Amino acid sequence: MRFTDRSHAGRVLAGMLDHLGDEPTVILGLPRGGVPVGYEIARHLAAPLEVLLVRKLGVPTQPELAMGAIGEGGVRVLDVQRIERLGIRPAAVERVERRERRELARQAGRFRGEAPPAGLGGKTAVIVDDGIATGATARAACLITRRLGAGRVVLTAPVAPREASAIFAEVADELVVAHTPRRFAAIGMFYGDFRPTPDATVVEMLERSRERAPGQGPGG
Repeated sequence: MRFTDRSHAGRVLAGMLDHLGDEPTVILGLPRGGVPVGYEIARHLAAPLEVLLVRKLGVPTQPELAMGAIGEGGVRVLDVQRIERLGIRPAAVERVERRERRELARQAGRFRGEAPPAGLGGKTAVIVDDGIATGATARAACLITRRLGAGRVVLTAPVAPREASAIFAEVADELVVAHTPRRFAAIGMFYGDFRPTPDATVVEMLERSRERAPGQGPGG
């Protein structure tokens, strides 16, 4: 399966989440790429769209390779085996974490302003990303969502490795993935358009979601 872009991927996933239509649900897009996907799901389910702030901790010499992730509320998830295997010193991990915490704070101000994180008490939280690779970021997102009081955590993405079900069994109540390819190298290979999502697009989609009229029906 190949998606035209993130919006297309979101529409595909939206149709797989109809069973959530009767539950009090909040859609949590992981910025930035998860927000356009989440926007389509939120529109289909007539649910609010918020951002859940999580940052990958990239290996110093290979930033695209995750050695962990951090998120709001002090959540920190490390791939200890990878860190040890690559011989990454604690000081190097701390330097990367400090940089990513600064970006986390910047995103909070840009996307949320003075507003607090989404109120999730007792609700179904649907965490949305544009794809799952190592799973470090998504795992941190699930932990954050639990801390924010979600009654149920659903993790969804257009594409993920086949072993994703086992990886997230302990942190998510449900995993919904449109495509689990036999060969998985990079998320972008499953998209026609995988250009980075600008901050302005994230802000615009959040504002449009908040302005939607209450009571709008699914798919409206």
